[in-house]
Amino acid sequence: MPRPIYATVSRSALAHNLATVRQHLAAVPAAATGAGGPAVAPARIWAVIKANAYGHGIERAMAGFSNADGLAMLDLAEAVRCREAGWVGPILLLEGVFEPADLDIVGRYHLTIAVTADEHLDMIEHARFARPVDVFLKLNSGMNRLGFVPSDYRDAFQRLSGFAQRGKIATIGHMTHFSTADGPDGIAAQLEVFRSVTSGLRGPVSLCNSAASLRFPEVAADWVRPGIALYGSTPFDDRSAESYGLKPAMALRSALIGIQDVPAGGAVGYGATFRAPSPMRIGVVACGYADGYPRHAGTGTPVIVGGVRTRLVGRVSMDMIAVDLTPVPGAHVGTPVTLWGAEGLSVDEVAHAAGTIGYELLCAVAPRVAIRSEA
Repeated sequence: MPRPIYATVSRSALAHNLATVRQHLAAVPAAATGAGGPAVAPARIWAVIKANAYGHGIERAMAGFSNADGLAMLDLAEAVRCREAGWVGPILLLEGVFEPADLDIVGRYHLTIAVTADEHLDMIEHARFARPVDVFLKLNSGMNRLGFVPSDYRDAFQRLSGFAQRGKIATIGHMTHFSTADGPDGIAAQLEVFRSVTSGLRGPVSLCNSAASLRFPEVAADWVRPGIALYGSTPFDDRSAESYGLKPAMALRSALIGIQDVPAGGAVGYGATFRAPSPMRIGVVACGYADGYPRHAGTGTPVIVGGVRTRLVGRVSMDMIAVDLTPVPGAHVGTPVTLWGAEGLSVDEVAHAAGTIGYELLCAVAPRVAIRSEA
């Protein structure tokens, strides 16, 4: 039989989270953004499925997000997969295209692209499309990652407008990305830049990631781009996904494959980073960093064994972790183990204990871990 580690992905949880974000957006009328006039609440939702749908699987995400207004991702091949799997709604490529040949596929599969640099404009100028394509022009409003700086944005818009007159472009939208929507700085400074730069320019607007969609729904505009929230994880350090009514879509599970009785002072694992303070029963779980579990998770990281909360002890190895069985005296080889995503143990809690974020753990689940779909 295969190793007992596996993950489950719940399509109903994905659908629930999409509906929950939509309800949250609908609760507050959308505000005018300064581009395209006041938006109509609720905003339409691009369900972000980049990075293989945050590790959940493209086809599973498509099924769970069947009620989304559009899908957003980075990879051109994933966009093609979605079209060939039957998705007929809008698909947005968040990083645009990477070489001129990509535009042939954009046109063939009717994809929407982000335009973030002069090189994108050059590619579009020389491209031949069977029909006009939709674009979102990206403003660098202060994150300093992708997008045109404010002083260049209107020139880029005018150039795209010229392409539209030549039949290359159908609609020109406006977008930016908030870098501190999850923290105390909020979005005010970047929003002001966006409103100032895009004032008077027509076209749909997309502003909000998960954090902004949940914390600032009043600026949702025409389109939002939630990612992590749709998978039941939180974008915030100070508020849980559960508090927003979100459900974990992925659970990582395994089982005990060994038990050791360790005397007082006995070492556990590589480097002897943990020594038993008194005689202990230690369980060995089929899960390690080669499965995607974080190697930097240390003693105390929460684990559920046989329905009982306990802790990891010692160093994570490639294929195994050790857990304290003191609270679970009846545990035996074969006892089920939840690593995250079920039985009240969120991926965010595990990530926090490991000094990282839930996004990383979900995306890092290794190919050797079987993923089972659940309704």
